[in-house]
Amino acid sequence: MTYAARRKTDTPPRVQALDLLRLVAVLGVIVYHYGFRGPTTGDFTHVAIPEIGTFAMYGFLGVPAFFVISGFVIAYSAEGRNATGFAIARFSRIYPTFVLCMTLTFLTVLMFGPPNFTTSPGQWLANLAIAAPALHHPYMDSAYWSLVIEITFYGWVTLFIATGLFPRRIDAIVLGWLCLSMVNELTIDARFMENIFLADDAGYFATGLMIYEIYRGRRDLIVYCILGLSTGVAIFHAVHSLAWLRSHSGTAFDSWIVAAICLTSIVVIFLATRIRRLPLPPALVTAIGGVTYPLYLLHQQIGYTLFVRMAPANAKLGATAIVLCIGFASWILWRFVEKPLQNAVRHHLTGWAARLGWPSNPELAVHSKH
Repeated sequence: MTYAARRKTDTPPRVQALDLLRLVAVLGVIVYHYGFRGPTTGDFTHVAIPEIGTFAMYGFLGVPAFFVISGFVIAYSAEGRNATGFAIARFSRIYPTFVLCMTLTFLTVLMFGPPNFTTSPGQWLANLAIAAPALHHPYMDSAYWSLVIEITFYGWVTLFIATGLFPRRIDAIVLGWLCLSMVNELTIDARFMENIFLADDAGYFATGLMIYEIYRGRRDLIVYCILGLSTGVAIFHAVHSLAWLRSHSGTAFDSWIVAAICLTSIVVIFLATRIRRLPLPPALVTAIGGVTYPLYLLHQQIGYTLFVRMAPANAKLGATAIVLCIGFASWILWRFVEKPLQNAVRHHLTGWAARLGWPSNPELAVHSKH
């Protein structure tokens, strides 16, 4: 049996319900940005729809939900791949779309942002590295911070695949990661531990990894115990993050509400993996899943820039129209631009890796050793 055929046989089918949950998560983040956080540059602050602030303030929990889903999806993506194949698949999935959306944001701010929002070619160049603050420039869109977390997670998974530890030693990896995270959170709470080891987000990704272990057939007591532990750590992360949010927003977030939303999100994600088919056209579900990434990258800074420039008399109607337009633009990118870009990048990286003696196909890697 060929490698491609074996992956098709061994890997469970796509979980359609997770595509819908991605959209729910990104809509939560959009509501947070438009109903609570608002565009902020220096002393300029304006919330588009303050009337929904009392519940929009909890929309930030859409990002932890993304991280849980990512833990599941990354374990899914790693099935049957070696480290090179996994790294190429992730890079080609994330980076071309990022560069395209980041550039669109740059052009929008450049043309319509002043005097409230400004940018520069130097900022655009720094953002090509995604982690722009490391190059002493701000993110083109502050939502990019979560993308840095995601990529760091991908890096660790690539390393563990290369060393043969993932997924063979998944339990040990997760337990060690959770212990490291909690020790840091309860003691020094060092920033470098978050940057390198994702100490503030380990519970989310670990929960997704354990949900995938159950999805692929594990039913032993250990996997359920680790899932429970991961969920507890994830809830702790969500509540622990409120100290920063309270200090920066001056808002009294309710810890119990945050814990309840986080737990509910994890339960819903777990239940979604038990749904094999949705009563919706597969093409529609695929499109919903496809637009969520560009929508997440485009909605905030472009939306703020256009909202401030338009200054609509009806803020709710104006914000809704802007989000719908950005959603439509996201669909255009997904439908006509994103896939050809991804395929081109994947093709070139696969060729370069093969020439360097790093085949992305596990079977070719085995044959090259003989």
